[in-house]
Amino acid sequence: MPRTLPVLYSFRRCPYAMRARLALHASGIAVEHREVVLKNKPAHMLTLSPKGTVPVLWLPEAASDRVLEQSLDIMLWALRQHDPLGWLPASDAHMTDALALIAHNDGPFKKHLDRYKYPNRSGLDTGTADRDLAAAWLQSLDAHLMTLPFLAGQQFGLPDAAIAPFVRQYAHTDPSWFAAQPWPALAAWLARFEASAMFEAIMQKHAPWTA
Repeated sequence: MPRTLPVLYSFRRCPYAMRARLALHASGIAVEHREVVLKNKPAHMLTLSPKGTVPVLWLPEAASDRVLEQSLDIMLWALRQHDPLGWLPASDAHMTDALALIAHNDGPFKKHLDRYKYPNRSGLDTGTADRDLAAAWLQSLDAHLMTLPFLAGQQFGLPDAAIAPFVRQYAHTDPSWFAAQPWPALAAWLARFEASAMFEAIMQKHAPWTA
């Protein structure tokens, strides 16, 4: 009997979905990709995950049709299945450090990023204040990247994959302003990520899924 592939509901430009796709790609796990139109979300996706956000990974062969609906959970599940590139931290201490970086990205940084990119949604005239608050953390990442080539250390790893899509979104909000800032190591790290074959692979366009 043929094996049923995991099903990934995704949206190409969503940074949460990007990092899930990165980990799945790195793990070599094949999935059925279902590209979501956010204004017309598939009923099946909403049945699996009523919160209605991507990514959602459905594991139909798991007990009780397991569903992973948080991007970091998808990343960790995929890499714990198979981690040929060594993205998972090698020690508990390194994992703690990686998760702390990701938590700041997903918490304070993401909050400021949203207010910077979409100030009107928060009743703001401008997102400049939040841009600058977010920039303070990016300066700390730049300092880290001055001493090591990646957030994970000597090679690209879990925190790089989890954070780079969000730094990319921040950078693309005002590319000229971002390029003028004194964070050369951060800019070089982001440029390497965007120029990578892996990023190109996970950003391939898919026709919207309908069923």
